[in-house]
Parts: sequence; structure tokens; C-alpha cells
Amino acid sequence: MASLSIFLFILLFSLTLHHQSSAAAAAAPALSSTVQEYLGAHNEARAAVGVGPLRWSEALANISSRLARYQRNKMSCHFANLTNFRYGANQLWAGGAAETPRMAVEKWVEEKQYYNHADNTCAPNHQCGVYTQVVWRNSSEVGCAQATCVKEKTSLTICLYNPPGNYIGESPY
Repeated sequence: MASLSIFLFILLFSLTLHHQSSAAAAAAPALSSTVQEYLGAHNEARAAVGVGPLRWSEALANISSRLARYQRNKMSCHFANLTNFRYGANQLWAGGAAETPRMAVEKWVEEKQYYNHADNTCAPNHQCGVYTQVVWRNSSEVGCAQATCVKEKTSLTICLYNPPGNYIGESPY
């Protein structure tokens, strides 16, 4: 009798969890085309090196948005100082027309040509840190935003990553 009660309890608990997770999945809003572009470009680069996909984080997107707007409104669209920031970060400054989300991520991924995974180095006189942040295996979520600076005719794209990457001496994947 006790085992039947335990079985019924487990069954009821399982059904409740399934219902809650199904309801949460159904309630999740569809991702905008902008978000899909950011995620798609990131996850294509990650899949190319065997790293799992990132999830979109509204919390990181909100921080990115506030930061990009601050840089636009107070700093003439210059790069944000993200030294000692708690998240990993990539920034792209573009003159002229604004970069699309895909174009911004693809600019960062262009650094792959200078990165040597075998010895975890970057070619002399080149930078690879924005590429390695895109493909950092331990990062699991990303949030991005862009601000357009009309007066300066520039745009600034910022993506934040959690957990951060680019630890000295560690390979990204």
C-alpha cells in the first residue's frame, strides 16, 4: 500500500512538472529576427569548431542595450571600457551604415584566420580575442544590442557573454 502511494505521488509530481515545463515553453516569446541573426551567426561559428550553441539572454541583452545607449548618448559611440567587467564582451564600431547583427558577428569571426588552435596562439600583429570569445566553450548565453550615432554617422554593437571567456593560457575549445 505504501509503495502504491509513493508511485501515485511520483506520477502526480511528474505530471505536474511536465505540465509546468510545457506551459513555460508555450509561454516563451518567439525570438525576433534580430535576435535570431545574432544567435545564428554565433552558433554557426561555434558549430564549425564543435562547440555547443549559445542561448539568448534577455538580461544580457538589456545590459548591452543600456551600455550601448550610454556610449551613444554620453561617449560619442566610442568603445565602452569593459576592463574587469563581470561578463565576456565583444564590441564593434562601424562608420557609415550600421552593421546588421550577422555582419557584426561575422566581423569578429574573421579573426579565426589568425588563430592557431593547435598551440592556442594568434598570428603576430593580429588580435584573436573577439573570435575566441564567440567560440568560448564555457560561455552558454549571449545578449547583444546596437546603438546608432546619427551625428557621428557610426554604430556600436555590443554582445555580452556569460560565463565570460578568454582566460590566459586556456584554449577556447
